[in-house]
Order: sequence, then structure tokens, then C-alpha cells
Amino acid sequence: MHVVCFKKNTCNRSVLFLYFHNGHDADQTGIYADQRRYDKFSGARCKKISSAEPVDVTVLYERYFGGCPNESAYCSPYTLLRLLADLVPGMPDKLLYLDADILFQRDIRLLYDKDVSHVEYAAARDHYGKYLISPDYINAGVLLLNMKNIRRTGLFMKARKLLQTKKLIFADQSAIIRSTRAKMLLPQKFNDQKFLHKHTVVRHFSRRLFYLPYPHTDNIKQWEVERVHTVFHYHAFDDILKEYLYLKHIYEKRKHI
Repeated sequence: MHVVCFKKNTCNRSVLFLYFHNGHDADQTGIYADQRRYDKFSGARCKKISSAEPVDVTVLYERYFGGCPNESAYCSPYTLLRLLADLVPGMPDKLLYLDADILFQRDIRLLYDKDVSHVEYAAARDHYGKYLISPDYINAGVLLLNMKNIRRTGLFMKARKLLQTKKLIFADQSAIIRSTRAKMLLPQKFNDQKFLHKHTVVRHFSRRLFYLPYPHTDNIKQWEVERVHTVFHYHAFDDILKEYLYLKHIYEKRKHI
């Protein structure tokens, strides 16, 4: 199984991401775009947890996205890194992309073992986009990628060209959707952006709407452990979050040595 997380390299997020399925036979790749920020402790810990390998794509980022209209999008420009996957040597034909703000409640293979041989990728609908934009509007935070088909159709190449020339509302997510030829729609449980049900496989801690005490949005991430407990009242992830807090404490101590 091959899992990849494209991100800005920060210990708090990367260690929590890499720990979520400790014990599964997954090859993991952390892709970042600033080699000056890569932290030796993060890399060492990632290797201890799993077979994670860091890949620096700074040169590729500057070539394709440096100064592009979407660097200042609503989301971090580091989300653009996923569109470089077809240019990174050694990437497998089947690849599971995950945003850093997700946690698995059930076995990761329930998602990874989906057959995507006939499409470019599989993804679940965006919780709000499916009502406000289009019934099949997807959320790109969890993508099961068929890299063989993506290279053949030029999906990521077309998306990069769009981002280089046109400002898009949702940046790379919009570019992926516009460049797609064939996709598989997954049930919401594989990327649940609002609720945590018993059947939820992936809980995506993205921005969501709250109605009380007044209508407002908030963006509570899983590494905000106290708010996960007090606002969401989630305890299903306590074993992971406890380990995360321990690793964060070690990291912060060593950072100041």
C-alpha cells in the first residue's frame, strides 16, 4: 500500500499524519517544498513509525507554481504539491493522497483496496459543494489515484497549466475537477467533512458550519486536541492524539536544545 502526504513540513502535522495507521504495511511518502525547513527529528521519527520517505520538490514547485496566480489562494500553496506527483520518480501506479487534517477511524484498506483501474481517481463528494455547486462536486482532500491513467490522460499536467494561467476559486481542487476525464464517486464515509459516524472510515477536519450559538464557520483541526474534545466531543481518536501530544512534547524540547 502506498500513501502520500503533500505538505509544508511541520512536525506537529506530519507526525500526527504518519501515526494514524501505525501497524499497517504502508509505504509512505512525505513531499515538501522547502528543504531548509526539513527537520531531522521529524524524518527520524517518521522512519521509526513507518517506512516514510521525504521527497524535496522545491525545484519542481518553483518551476510550475512559483509566482502563479494561485499561490495566494484561500488554502495553503502547499496543497498544489499533489499536482507534481506524476513528475516524482518512483511513484507507484496506485497512490492514496491524504491531506494532513484527516484521521482514520476504520481500516485504511477499506479505502485503498477500491478498484480504480478504469478511472483517474476515486473521491468522495464535498459536503457543501454537492449542494451549492454540483451534485458530484468532489473534495480533493482524500484521493485514491490511478497514476498510470493520470499520466496517460495528462490530468495533472492540464491542472498545472490551468493554475499557471488562471486564478481559480478553489485552486488545485478546481483545477483537478476541470481536468478530470473519469472519476469514481465514493460514499461520504471515505471523506466525512462534518460528522463522525460509526461507519466513518475517514474523518476530514476541514472548515465546517456551526449553527450555535449563532451561525458561523470554524476550522478545528485534529491537532487542536482540547477543542476536539470540548467542541466535537470526540474520544475515538484518543490513543492517537495521546501519542501525538507525547511526540510534540519531545520535538519541542529538542528544538530548543
